[in-house]
Amino acid sequence: MVEPADRSSTAGQRLGAPESFGVSTLEPGLRPPAQPPGRQVSIRVQMLDDTQEVFQISQRSPGKVLFDLVCAHLNLVEGDYFGLEYQDQRKMTVWLDLLKPTLKQIRRPKNTILRFVVKFFPPDHTQLMEELTRYLFALQIKRDLACGRLICNDTSAALMVSHIIQSEIGDFDETQSWQHLLHNKYLPDQDAIRDEIIDCHREHVGQTPAESDYQLLEIARRLEMYGVRLHPAKDREGTKLSLAVANSGVLVFQGNTKINSFNWSKIRKLSFKRKRFLIKLRADPTQNAHHDTLEFAMASRDCCKVFWKICVEYHAFFRLFEEPKPKPKPILFTRGSSFRFSGRTQKQIIDYVKDSEPKKVPFERKHSKMLSNSSMSPQSASTRSHVPKESATSIPLADQPDSDRLSHLAVPNGSEEPQAVTPPTNGLHGLTAAPGSDPTQPRQNHHVAGSVLDQQLLNPGPSCRANKGSPGSENSPLGGPHVAVNGNGSVNGQRMGSTGVLGAEQSPEVQPLSPLTSPLLTEAGYVRNDEEDEARRKFPTDKAYFIAKELLTTERTYLKDLQVITESFQSAVGKDEAFPDSVRSLISANYDPVYKFHQGFLKETEQRLAQWEGRSNAHIKGDYQRIGDVLLKNIQGLRQLTIHLQKHSECLVELERACRSSRKVETLCRDFEQQRVCYLPLNIFLLRPLHRLLHYKLILERLCKHYPPTHDDFRDCRAALADISEMVLQLQGIMMKMENFQKLIELKKDLTGVEDLMSPGREFIRLGCLSKLSGKGLQQRMFFLFSDCLVYTSRGMTPSNQFKVHGQLPLYGMTIRESEEEWGVPHSFTLFGQRQSVVVAASCASEMERWVEDIRMAIDLAEQSSGLNNDLLSTSLSDNKLSEDGGGEQESEDELGGSRSSLERQGHRGNTTVHVCWHRNTSVSMVDFSIAVENQLSGNLLRKFKNSNGWQKLWVVFTNFSLFFYKSHQDDYPLASLPLLGYSVTVPSESENIHKDYVFKLHFKSHVYYFRSESEYTFERWMEVIRSATCSTSRSLPSTRKDLY
Repeated sequence: MVEPADRSSTAGQRLGAPESFGVSTLEPGLRPPAQPPGRQVSIRVQMLDDTQEVFQISQRSPGKVLFDLVCAHLNLVEGDYFGLEYQDQRKMTVWLDLLKPTLKQIRRPKNTILRFVVKFFPPDHTQLMEELTRYLFALQIKRDLACGRLICNDTSAALMVSHIIQSEIGDFDETQSWQHLLHNKYLPDQDAIRDEIIDCHREHVGQTPAESDYQLLEIARRLEMYGVRLHPAKDREGTKLSLAVANSGVLVFQGNTKINSFNWSKIRKLSFKRKRFLIKLRADPTQNAHHDTLEFAMASRDCCKVFWKICVEYHAFFRLFEEPKPKPKPILFTRGSSFRFSGRTQKQIIDYVKDSEPKKVPFERKHSKMLSNSSMSPQSASTRSHVPKESATSIPLADQPDSDRLSHLAVPNGSEEPQAVTPPTNGLHGLTAAPGSDPTQPRQNHHVAGSVLDQQLLNPGPSCRANKGSPGSENSPLGGPHVAVNGNGSVNGQRMGSTGVLGAEQSPEVQPLSPLTSPLLTEAGYVRNDEEDEARRKFPTDKAYFIAKELLTTERTYLKDLQVITESFQSAVGKDEAFPDSVRSLISANYDPVYKFHQGFLKETEQRLAQWEGRSNAHIKGDYQRIGDVLLKNIQGLRQLTIHLQKHSECLVELERACRSSRKVETLCRDFEQQRVCYLPLNIFLLRPLHRLLHYKLILERLCKHYPPTHDDFRDCRAALADISEMVLQLQGIMMKMENFQKLIELKKDLTGVEDLMSPGREFIRLGCLSKLSGKGLQQRMFFLFSDCLVYTSRGMTPSNQFKVHGQLPLYGMTIRESEEEWGVPHSFTLFGQRQSVVVAASCASEMERWVEDIRMAIDLAEQSSGLNNDLLSTSLSDNKLSEDGGGEQESEDELGGSRSSLERQGHRGNTTVHVCWHRNTSVSMVDFSIAVENQLSGNLLRKFKNSNGWQKLWVVFTNFSLFFYKSHQDDYPLASLPLLGYSVTVPSESENIHKDYVFKLHFKSHVYYFRSESEYTFERWMEVIRSATCSTSRSLPSTRKDLY
């Protein structure tokens, strides 16, 4: 933090930095990292404008903390182009390592001044998106010229100095220019070319400081010594040379003349050994093998290492798409250096600035007597057209959600246009933004001539930049900011909404604007005719679009599920004092940040899909027909929330502990589960963030499989897949434990007569319906298989529809034998325990095979454990084994008949998976639950009943083996649900007269439903996920849950 005494004169104040630090360069979108505890140390940093600032850091903080503080102080977004250099104890100029502790690198911080300078020089200055960044680059060029590092001819030197003077004192005045050159030294031999500098300055009349920076960088980038830092060396013959590194590769200089260059694509390896620096080239068939390695001798090993490090960083910054991952720490010994590049690559910086719409702040220039382009009058700004004016821009409309875009483009309709706006003669019309439509307040012009009324009409809100070269930018009234509406009905290259209107003097080739509807209103609030619907369905057709749309639809459902925890549940329990504050705070602290993050993720995804679908004409350029960049950016942001995801298991445990310790809390949670918004068991919502990681992984796997390696989106998708796979692997253990714990909690609610179900080490394996052979014949029973025992129950006629435990069998020492021939009962088998034997029968051969396989696996697990587990389920029964003919096993025919009643007549807990298995006479395993987690799906479907004629459009969510139906994705709770266990999914036959594409059929006994999807991809996805929950599911599944991840 900057010392208070220096704040009045800090560079940050002059550059318009806010009081609080809001930019962290290496971690986009976050504040500077919290410093480790310890004594605070003052570090002095010299800025590019020659001022010095003092920053306070912890003595144990890494270099990244100091660098982030400097960038935040300058409000610098593209900070990764810069670095901090200093002289070490060997008097060598080195770069501050961002990963190592600062004080381990700077031995004497009180006597050391770090210099904030440009570290990476891009080949093209147009890649620098921010005017502030270009200004700092211009200061670096000015410094290099003054110290004689940037060597060039007199003509180039005079022209560059003239642009520097133009940015500092403005238009040419002979007396003022002479005096300024006398008192300021820009070149070592400035006096010799003073007249030439004056002549060049005379030609720059009307040029703004931003344009001067632009022209200065345009000249400098063409020079051979641009960005070159020479490192003395010798070749094999002892000839004195210099080595340098650039964006293209390694350069060799003799004096100030470049004599050779080695492109990155030709270099196989860079290394050093003692004083020798080695460049290993890729094999060239035309040359001998011994020419593949070049050797240079440097002054010392330290010199070699310094140059090798900057080469590694240059290669990573300009050639890689993402920051390289750290090497795993060796167990026994180390070999070679562990040094790596730390920070964002150039591609990541460009993508971040384009996608994140950072807030642009006007700034002042220390040496300039002119206002920067960010605060100059619009009259002068309107006369410039050959240089982009970054300072006058606001957030591009194309990069905002459609709903925000509509608010930005709100203008009076019809003939009620402002009188002060004169339509240009070229048929283009300037639009203004709605007052107060943008809370971010980006850079805008502050000096607008005219009355207050004119200001309100012409410039009431944030400015929007006209297209470069657009005639409207020259003829805009008062030169103020406006939005140019092109002839194809687009705004700055993006399709504009129906709220925009054209001027009266519309040219013949300008077509009326096409209507634009918010993505949230497309399905519910906007009625399209058949032609529009057909045209919309035909574009786009790429499979990647439908995969991206699946990401959007499932993200909407996921955000609604998070809202159940962050809003509905917390508001329900927040009013009651019985709910522990510690649990409430724990849930809020670890779910609210995740919810807020995914709100932004959903907004970006909706925006990209709107552009992809053609609601803007960006799809013509192909810029937005991809989703990998959005996924990569947000998954990298999601990694920062890992600490919260790891705490979700603690939230689940603490909530269950609170329910155990307080009957009032248990009642609160049970009452909340009865609400319609809680359409699933409460604990499932707590697992949603971890489950969502699996969805991202599967979506990215489909994208990578679909794209060829040469596709523009393939690299981003592959990088995002690597990141999310690493997160899944990291959280896999927590996920599996949470799933098992959550399932035991749910079973505890469904069972009565059992205590201590959630004993340590117990794992759930399978539940389902089997028929148990007793003295009265076969009786339907519900079986629950755990890792240490097998429990069988019957359905009780209680208000909560719980299952009553009748007995249990320990798995240790159990054997199993098929006994169909012995008892004459189809699909039967006998379980031989240490104290009793049970004969059971499955409903079909496949069901019997699943049970036998899982029981045998559970027996093997029990045998591998420490021995007989005496801590079996504690029940309220006097004995584990009841008399087969006693009252405990007897059920009336009315009770058995009632148990098979319609699901619709049951209470809320009558619709759980356990009850569905009871009614449908089937079973599910923990592996099935894990697969169901992966196969969640959401989207719009058209539904038709067997005897109806019309199709009804519904928002459908598939999760937890059920379909949930909503009117739209904005609804908070479902209208109805359909459990799919036991159903079959097929394609309608010709005799059913369903003459539509992409239709699938669900049927169970006499119940038949038809569903119609929008495309072949969505049809296949719905068929795939529904098959995972129906009775016809293929059982060639992973043998263990670990195989799923």
